[in-house]
Amino acid sequence: MEFPQKPMAKKVNWSWTSAFVGAASAMAATALISAKPRDPTFHLISIKLTSFNINLSNINADLILTVHVTNPNITPIHYSSTTMSIFYDGSFLGSAHVQAGSQPPRSCRVLELPARLDGVELAHHAGKFFGDVAKREMALEAKVEISGTAKVLWWDHRFKVHVDCHVTVDPIFLDVIDQENNSQLEILGP
Repeated sequence: MEFPQKPMAKKVNWSWTSAFVGAASAMAATALISAKPRDPTFHLISIKLTSFNINLSNINADLILTVHVTNPNITPIHYSSTTMSIFYDGSFLGSAHVQAGSQPPRSCRVLELPARLDGVELAHHAGKFFGDVAKREMALEAKVEISGTAKVLWWDHRFKVHVDCHVTVDPIFLDVIDQENNSQLEILGP
């Protein structure tokens, strides 16, 4: 009686170089997948009135907007200075200055933005404003576009973030009641 012969097993040559290249490839693939750019988040923490100026030609209110910013990406970002536009009832009410700066990867930062509101423009909406004061809810819109660069390995990648904010505040105590923030990240060419 003959038994079927088993095929002989191939001898595999082990190579540390191949193992290293395989591990490095797996790590690079994981880094690329996790490096997909994600939108930063913005959250208005508080509004503080710093001064209220009345003179013959205008009325201005100076504020400090405290904003919590999160960079969820694995790369640091550097951004240029810009201006945030603030709107009330569809009309431009004022602006806040965002200074140039940077933010480390996967980090949170609190920014204090000086803002100035035009009281004369607010007076054009006096009926709505006094109604908002009576119900203690005032809806404001804010828009800002931030440009900068993110460094990935040896290359700087330019980006632009457009942020739209809808904020409801108590016009008497300037407490933030509710907010909805939408940001859209756009990666630009090298």
